[in-house]
Amino acid sequence: MSQSLRVVFAGTPDFAAQHLRQLLQTEHNVVGVYTQPDRPAGRGKKMQPSAVKQVAIEHQLPIYQPESLKTADARSELEQLDADVMVVVAYGLLLPQAILDIPRYGCVNVHGSLLPRWRGAAPIQRAIWAGDTQSGVAVMQMEAGLDTGPVLHEVSCQISAAETSATLYAKLEQLGPQALISVLDDLPTFIDNAKPQDESQATYARKLSKEEGRIDWQASAEQLARNVRAFFPWPTAWFDIEGFKGGQSMVKVLAAEELKQSADAPAGTIVRASNEGLDIACGQGTLRILEAQVPGKKPQPAATLVNGYATIFCKGKTLA
Repeated sequence: MSQSLRVVFAGTPDFAAQHLRQLLQTEHNVVGVYTQPDRPAGRGKKMQPSAVKQVAIEHQLPIYQPESLKTADARSELEQLDADVMVVVAYGLLLPQAILDIPRYGCVNVHGSLLPRWRGAAPIQRAIWAGDTQSGVAVMQMEAGLDTGPVLHEVSCQISAAETSATLYAKLEQLGPQALISVLDDLPTFIDNAKPQDESQATYARKLSKEEGRIDWQASAEQLARNVRAFFPWPTAWFDIEGFKGGQSMVKVLAAEELKQSADAPAGTIVRASNEGLDIACGQGTLRILEAQVPGKKPQPAATLVNGYATIFCKGKTLA
């Protein structure tokens, strides 16, 4: 390590908290932690601290939770920390140029994709959704643009055929802190050798919504199988079906696979219901549902659904 750095850390969710935990095991000095304000969560809607704030409390670190970094007070507060670098991991607030310019070496960001592919809010999910075979983490020097800065360091990993957002998240949660610490341990050298991003290769990972999880049976089985994996654990893929109390009900699909053979039935029709799964005709090919969750119940394998709700999940039934 060339020198011990004074580091300000900015992040909010578990992914960021894992980076902070490992950073605290190095010789670098974390002089302040920025995280989003506490938010209501759970059934009682009680105010809950972020995962990063919880780590900061455990280690008695100074905590800052501004609603915005665009004010003069926010700039002054950061200046007083006299930081060499600000590390940003899934923080969730825009950093204006005036903030980026304060630390001696600027601000570096750990991003969950191989930039410039999948800039934006949901890079892990979009990689699976698009059928990518490779992902990774990029440590970049931050600019005012969205994930546009020069790349300091990248570490890649394979996306398996059965990969979900949850499993890929776990992989990147291990790779990210290692990549970050490698950069911080020799930051001037990495900055000197930074590589500009190729704008012609840039793609945007737009934010997910609950509605995007709705299954469109006119799509191909290949795409729908990717959707199921990409949207697990949130927002989950889902469809509506008639037969439960209250009429039409939402069923969450937690695991599924593509069957190559096409079904001679309209898209959205159950063409086979067996202990192997629920086979649904799609716009192209057939989707086999392997695990699902019906209203008021825990996740269940297909065999349990077929045997427990035979009049609902039956051959010929059309799904909405």
